[in-house]
Amino acid sequence: MTELPGTGSTDAANPAPAPTILCVDDEPSILSALRRLFRAKGFQVRVAEGGQAGLAVLAAEPIDLVISDMRMPEMDGVTFLEQVRQRWPDCMRLLLTGYADITSIMGAINRGEIYRYIAKPWDDNDILLIVRGALQQRDMVQEQRRLQALIKAQNDELKVLNFSLEVKVAERTAELNQTNAALLGANEQLKNNFITSIKIFTSLIELRASHLAGHSRRVADVARRLAQKLGLDNKPSQEVFVAGLLHAIGKVGFDDELLNTPLVMLNTAQLQVFRKHPARAAQLLLPLPELKGAAEIIVAQLERFDGAGYPEGLAGKKIPLGARILLVASDYDALQIGTLAQRKLAPSKALAAIVDGSGKRYDPEVVGALAALMGEAGPAAAAVQRPADTVRRVRDLLPGMVLARDLITPSGLLMLTAGHVLDEAVIGKIMDFEKSMGLRLMVDVEPAAP
Repeated sequence: MTELPGTGSTDAANPAPAPTILCVDDEPSILSALRRLFRAKGFQVRVAEGGQAGLAVLAAEPIDLVISDMRMPEMDGVTFLEQVRQRWPDCMRLLLTGYADITSIMGAINRGEIYRYIAKPWDDNDILLIVRGALQQRDMVQEQRRLQALIKAQNDELKVLNFSLEVKVAERTAELNQTNAALLGANEQLKNNFITSIKIFTSLIELRASHLAGHSRRVADVARRLAQKLGLDNKPSQEVFVAGLLHAIGKVGFDDELLNTPLVMLNTAQLQVFRKHPARAAQLLLPLPELKGAAEIIVAQLERFDGAGYPEGLAGKKIPLGARILLVASDYDALQIGTLAQRKLAPSKALAAIVDGSGKRYDPEVVGALAALMGEAGPAAAAVQRPADTVRRVRDLLPGMVLARDLITPSGLLMLTAGHVLDEAVIGKIMDFEKSMGLRLMVDVEPAAP
């Protein structure tokens, strides 16, 4: 920013040049008075006795601000300031008038887009304040442009980096481990470049597995829409959105097998590792007070509405509303991309699975908001009836049995699809899941052949 005269310099070794002011008036006495006033305050001053002379000065050297009289022969102030706006739009424009001519003033505002108009005779202190205000506004606009250009350059660099990472598939794991270590020491950079750092966080896991591409972004979008649907104001809605972007960063240390195995197929040891990722994410975000609200949401994302979740076993409204929203949004997308179950579900079936878990895994109020957002009929549409003569306990399953219906947990998670032929390994995994989750699963199988 330009350091204005009389405001003190922030760099004594390299003081900023004094702004240059052009005064345009057909009265020499007015020009002399303005020149004395501004030079005494440290400004560089140029004068011109008319519009054409003023345009010539502007063409010859950079001018920061123009003060023009309204009534001048040959070219009035409105016409002059309009040409200044068209040819030198960054030059600030002030109108000096001794007439209460509203029409002319409006012309200067509309055609010349002036910053302010000043009535004759002026007060020296007032005109100095107006000039300094105009120059400060000009500097702020230029600084905004600089920052926008810087952000664009950073975004372009990120695009190049992402492309490079996609090409170097063989080096992904090593690079991600290095990035994870770097992230632990990147707190200060995160504060200075909040949104860019969040995008780097969310890309880490998605680079490891192609099916995760866009997952965090979609979860964040649905979570924010749910928050708004439930009447949350801007700040908590934004916290839910940020939590959606960052909800999976605790998985950054997962090995490839754990990262690529659907949740319902994890063994007991893998489940124990998986359940720690919200706490790991909260630890990563702990040094950042700006993310405290999002971290509180993320750490509770595996809590269940019925109290059977992790890590605290919270139930109902004791679970932060943001965490209840995040779980619904995350599972709704995860069901569609295959990270919860063996098969990817269509959006309508994913919604049906969420609705089926209402009151158990999910908050019914949040489920209702999701159904409303997605245009579905509600819980009744997802009801599934089981024929009693084909229902078996997990312990009664035998190799060779064929599933008659999709195997879905009470919380709405799809484990196996209809038509799947059971073997000992699959039955063992179902038993491990049932035991580790504290569930009692009932399985629909095809009737035995006669």
